[in-house]
Amino acid sequence: MSDFLEAFMNKVSWCKKQVKGIKLIEPNDNLSEEYYQNAEESLKVLRSIKETKSNIWLATTKYYTEYFAVYSILMKIGIKCEIHDCTIALIEFLEKEKIFDAGISKTLEKDKEIRIDNQYYLKNRPVEINFEKLSEFMISIKETLNGLDNNKITELRRKVDKL
Repeated sequence: MSDFLEAFMNKVSWCKKQVKGIKLIEPNDNLSEEYYQNAEESLKVLRSIKETKSNIWLATTKYYTEYFAVYSILMKIGIKCEIHDCTIALIEFLEKEKIFDAGISKTLEKDKEIRIDNQYYLKNRPVEINFEKLSEFMISIKETLNGLDNNKITELRRKVDKL
């Protein structure tokens, strides 16, 4: 087993043992749609605050736009996770399963760190906002949501359960 794979498996194993970590729940289309709508709303808020140049709010709103979007897919599959690092580990797994484009987990990790630095440590790090790229990301999430059928959801749940 490669060092990367071993570290990944250790992280996921730790996440599954946490009270607010990775848990299989019933797939929930309604919650999935609500999370997606929250992502869309956050994107609108991000557009409206761009001119303020407030790095705290730009970082926070950008991150939550991305986070709510990916979480909508987790709800569709029936995976609950309240620890952001564990959610990002799940996204990394789902990249390998071709549910997410490669690199989404790295983007989330980077944007999470900028959010934490700006929101909690007041570092005022600059936040790059590419609305075209974010819009394309949202479209890809919607396409993924629409493409997930019961067979694929069952398969993914089985694989997550085995992690």
